[in-house]
Amino acid sequence: MTQIIFRRAQIADLPDIIALLANDVLGQQREDGSSPPNPNYVAALEAILADPNQLQVVATLHDEVIGALQLTFIPGLARQGAWRGQIEAVRIADGHRGSGVGQQMFEWAIAQCKARGCNLVQLTTDKTRADAHRFYDRLGFVDSHIGYKMTL
Repeated sequence: MTQIIFRRAQIADLPDIIALLANDVLGQQREDGSSPPNPNYVAALEAILADPNQLQVVATLHDEVIGALQLTFIPGLARQGAWRGQIEAVRIADGHRGSGVGQQMFEWAIAQCKARGCNLVQLTTDKTRADAHRFYDRLGFVDSHIGYKMTL
């Protein structure tokens, strides 16, 4: 397999990231693919880039963005002051699903968490994403908690 490059996202990557986020049933309902990008996306990425505990990452192959994820490092008092890595908004381009890119992305993200001293890596996933659930199970994640969200 060709080498996937993982790097911190840049403002110029926003259209590709938004397209990945919008490329599924759930994303079609909640993302805005207008051009230029909605200013809310720009402000969000600028905030992520300014925060040392946040990483918006893109996976590239031959300079094409083929995947994205957000990685957050969370300090906490629970578990004797343990840090957690939170993986969110994982997306793989259609033509690369099932090719091992997702596994490489998670291996990279987990390595980043270990390097930052995290004791735990966690994620949330929509209940309707059965394929993603099987993927996370294969990676060794355990369905151990129930998550709740409230839209504001």
